[in-house]
Amino acid sequence: MTMTEAGADFVISRVLDAPRDLVWKCFTEPEHMKQWWGPKGFTVVKSEMDLRPGGTYLYALQPPAGSVMWGKFTYREIVPPSKLVFINSFSDESGGVTRHPMSPSWPLQLLSTFTFEEMAGGKTRFTVRWSPHNATAEERNTFDAGQASMNQGWGGTLDQLAAYLAKAKK
Repeated sequence: MTMTEAGADFVISRVLDAPRDLVWKCFTEPEHMKQWWGPKGFTVVKSEMDLRPGGTYLYALQPPAGSVMWGKFTYREIVPPSKLVFINSFSDESGGVTRHPMSPSWPLQLLSTFTFEEMAGGKTRFTVRWSPHNATAEERNTFDAGQASMNQGWGGTLDQLAAYLAKAKK
């Protein structure tokens, strides 16, 4: 389920066939994140996490062809096992905020809220909510125009998570 109306937050949700505690660990333990995080075909080559308000998750993704891309979460709110709120940005390898490597008008920062809802039958509804944070009008327009590609990218990332969960819960 997604909502992509113009000017709206980007929202994508998926019901995962795994218990909430395991899905939570997949987002809060760097060894789990290394196994599935990022777009299809990308490999996590760095995964360092300081899971506390004000702490960061610094990661590096290696695409099949091309140079390593760095990203960073700066945690604002952590409510185990139901919610993570953080600022998401592209970064350099020391965690300094950088522009999107392929889209110079992409917002420098996104306010990200991840929720983990326990469901019947040992399933979990995971929802991502993204909105530009401290963005210019041009950055907001780029974000709005990119919702279809975000849907595709997150769809692939969630496919990878679902495949990893199928193996991890055995």
